[in-house]
Amino acid sequence: MFQVDRAGFDIVLVGDSASMVVHGQDTTLPMTLSDMIVHCQAVKRGSKRSLVVADLPFGSYEASAMQALQSAVRLVKEGGVDAVKLEGGSKTKIEATRAIVEAGIAVIGHLGLTPQSVGVLGGFKPQGKTAASAIEIFKSALKLQGAGCAAIVLECVPKPLADAITATLDIPTIGIGAGNGTSGQVIVFHDLLGFLQHPHHAKVSPKFCKQYANVGETIQRALGQYIIDVSTKDFPDDQFTPYEFDKGEFAEFTKRLAQTGLADTR
Repeated sequence: MFQVDRAGFDIVLVGDSASMVVHGQDTTLPMTLSDMIVHCQAVKRGSKRSLVVADLPFGSYEASAMQALQSAVRLVKEGGVDAVKLEGGSKTKIEATRAIVEAGIAVIGHLGLTPQSVGVLGGFKPQGKTAASAIEIFKSALKLQGAGCAAIVLECVPKPLADAITATLDIPTIGIGAGNGTSGQVIVFHDLLGFLQHPHHAKVSPKFCKQYANVGETIQRALGQYIIDVSTKDFPDDQFTPYEFDKGEFAEFTKRLAQTGLADTR
């Protein structure tokens, strides 16, 4: 995370997408609040200038506004984050947002494709493609702003919808697969860098992601070369075998080793 911070990113989102890109799960749903706290602590240690935001994971805020507030407080107190993010615009989510904000914690909303609702949505599918569904997303954005959200993520929605929401709201919008008219952009670190080579990741690699590097391929080549060098004993050679006995100590070691009778000193 130090590299991300040093690169000049304004915000670092500790996403529950770590469930997929770090832990190898098929969805974000298995991520627990305790898991998120550990990830947040690590990211916070590497972030000196960026605002650190954490996802409230599935199961940590849906039951009630009180549950949501308690989970948000843990992310701030234990994880060290500056703000939390929650998905959806239902009445329960609006109430949760309001409770968290009233407690003094900044909240970012998330509309459109909400990965925690993948079961209801029927998969990782774009949203807002019909007039009716687009209006619902638009109305939810206004409700989240009214509840006190500091910003809203718009994921996998048509650009005109994202543009309309951005033009209407007084708070920033953060796009992901929503065009370039939003106030800012977010993308998964591993997608941006081409980090993963796992077949599952290739299967669900998002269409909207521009890959700025192919780190995964570089890592794969390096690991393969390491195996070859070790098997042929090209590594470690003299350059990477730097430690020697102090002057005169090798002879003394050999003498004492012979006296033990436990090793072949030939």
